[in-house]
Amino acid sequence: MDELTINSEYMRRLLEKLRAVMGREGEVMPDIAGNASDDERPATLQETPGDLLLQELTEEIEAMDDDHKHELVALMWLGRGDFSAAEWPEAMSLAAERHDGPTSRYLLSHPRVADQLASGLEELGYSHVLQDGLY
Repeated sequence: MDELTINSEYMRRLLEKLRAVMGREGEVMPDIAGNASDDERPATLQETPGDLLLQELTEEIEAMDDDHKHELVALMWLGRGDFSAAEWPEAMSLAAERHDGPTSRYLLSHPRVADQLASGLEELGYSHVLQDGLY
């Protein structure tokens, strides 16, 4: 089992916040044709002016050190099946290599990021983090 360096209780709270933010309704799009089955699916989440939780989440992620940001990205990749648990070191290396912009923007651009992070934790044998906040 690979050791994560992000505080386990913080990881649990981060997943809760991500689920709260990512669980919002998609952006409202006008129904031009009158047939909901042929409407485009929204690509972004509705954001209210002064969205404090989203702002707080963004600031928290950006305040993390680079190693922790790389862990989050690698966990997401692991959770969506891009890597296996055995390939964790490679996922971490690639996350560090590709780090070239705001990590929060990258993570929040994936609607299933919370589920993928949780799946990544499960892959590494840490599924209980969501219940007890411990690795």
